[in-house]
Amino acid sequence: MSKSRLGLLLLSTSLAGAPAFAQDVEGIFLDAIRLGSLEAQSVLGNQVIDDAALERRGATDLSEIFQGESSILANGGGSIAQKVFVNGIEESLLAVTVDGARQNKSVFHHTGNVLIDPSILQAVSVSEGIAPADAGPGALGGLIAYEVVSAADLLEEGDSFGGRVTLGYSGAGETLQTMLTLYGQTGAFDYLISGNMVEGDDYENGADEVVDGTRADLASVTGKFGLELASGRLEVTLDHVEDTGLRPIQFGNIRPDFAGLASVTDVEFYPATSRRQSYIVTYTGSGAGTFAPNAQLSYNEQYIDAGLVQGTNTSLNGYIENVFMLGGGELTAGVDFFRDTAEGHGPNTVGGSGKEVLTNIGAYAQMRQDIGERLSMSYGLRYDSQTFELADGTEHKADGFSANLSADVKLSDTLTLDAGAAYTWGGYELSEAGLINYGSTWVYGTPNDATATNLRLGLRYEQGGLSLGAAAFSTDIQDADYVLNSARVASDIKTEGLELTAGYDWGAGFARINYTDADVTANGAVIGTTAYYYGRPVGQMIALEAAQELSPEWTIGGNAEIALENTDTATPLPAYEVVNLYATYRPSSLDGLEVRLDVENIFDQTYSHRSNDGIDNGAIIPITEPGR
Repeated sequence: MSKSRLGLLLLSTSLAGAPAFAQDVEGIFLDAIRLGSLEAQSVLGNQVIDDAALERRGATDLSEIFQGESSILANGGGSIAQKVFVNGIEESLLAVTVDGARQNKSVFHHTGNVLIDPSILQAVSVSEGIAPADAGPGALGGLIAYEVVSAADLLEEGDSFGGRVTLGYSGAGETLQTMLTLYGQTGAFDYLISGNMVEGDDYENGADEVVDGTRADLASVTGKFGLELASGRLEVTLDHVEDTGLRPIQFGNIRPDFAGLASVTDVEFYPATSRRQSYIVTYTGSGAGTFAPNAQLSYNEQYIDAGLVQGTNTSLNGYIENVFMLGGGELTAGVDFFRDTAEGHGPNTVGGSGKEVLTNIGAYAQMRQDIGERLSMSYGLRYDSQTFELADGTEHKADGFSANLSADVKLSDTLTLDAGAAYTWGGYELSEAGLINYGSTWVYGTPNDATATNLRLGLRYEQGGLSLGAAAFSTDIQDADYVLNSARVASDIKTEGLELTAGYDWGAGFARINYTDADVTANGAVIGTTAYYYGRPVGQMIALEAAQELSPEWTIGGNAEIALENTDTATPLPAYEVVNLYATYRPSSLDGLEVRLDVENIFDQTYSHRSNDGIDNGAIIPITEPGR
């Protein structure tokens, strides 16, 4: 299993000393530290979408990864446009990692932040708000951690070589997916090489109307290589993913997050490009006790060609740390750094390079331990120092401390209290790369260093296969800069509300329902649906997921998303209900073959996803989702 710096709150680690943010997803929640259990983490807002969940959901784009999760939403349209929202907070205010490596943010506000191909993922972990000190810098609203699949995840016991061929067809836009993955192990060396292409036409919504500019045109190539050493494991991840479809363009710039503008009747299209490249080298030590070192160095680059707006974001980052076994628990301590850049280089960029550089050096320590039979705790501290160089050559410096504390209190054999609090210093934020010096040389205001206060309190009940949970949450982000121009006007972004969960597992199947009510505001007022880099007015969401194994060969299941009407916004957001069903067949006579049938949006609803841009704005024609 590959290693990744997941950094979820209170993640327990193995007694062998593997670090909390550099370990297997399946090994995150070990019983060695009770607060690290899946159940405790779920109440605290930390979710793991593992390989089984990804397989059930059959995700081919970002929005489908989070089906069945009421608190985690992704907007629709082409892959180039998709963003993730956690309790209504946009991912640009969260730390986002791939195999533990920090990713930079969006180049253009009408495009997504981190382009991901779900087909190469082993798991996705999401921390809703509270983040530990070893989660890395900038985790104001939490963390999203993507883990790339490795050979160890796919090889069957006793095999040294394997392969997968995937061929899929979707009636939504007559989309074809072709994928080839080869993997193996030779002695201490293991490898995985994968290529995937998803191509199609614009899809039709539930009213049989073609939604222009939504065609799938995604290509990705991934390599993951590991070497087992006497002292630990060395791993290299190489990832290249690109979306190059025709997208709607108005006034020289693409807006793939809109179906159009009400004032523009003649829609034109442009071959826009979104591209992400990532190179990661990770060393995970196999030591125990007082010496268990881990280190990583990575570089990633994200490029957007959106017509007149073009730009590149980069991030060079890394860490080195050690895990100490002491005091009935584990202390993870280390240092990390990043050097992020944002540079605009479109035809309308003037005044030199239009480049900003943000550097950060941090030190952290996070303790996780059981204190007696009924109390389990995690607490940590980190310090960050930043230097921010603007495109006009001026330089700003700031620093700050972050702290977190959480506890799992066993009230009885079936009832447990979970609570957490965190204060996070996030520092500065890069401007939008594509707009730096766009049209004229920017005259900057003074940048603000953002902070966040996160609180969460919940109860969980477990008896046999039944599990119930309830949690109240609050994320208050202060002095978050508006990065679409040089003014550097700060805003206060807040989400608060309630989460309820209920589930039952009967061995051959399960059923689960989640409810989230998130009240998202900007400077005290209900946030709008085009509050880029901030959030969206989520309101009340319900998600259901269920599966049943009928036999060793047949499995059926599905999920549903229900959005209740949100009347808090200036224009009420309508309710909708979407149901997706699937069936899989694995014939016993043909080992390794799986046939899957999906029927998505089975009731053929015509709707815009609750997180889609502009759904409360009469000047915008919002994107509607695929029909049945």
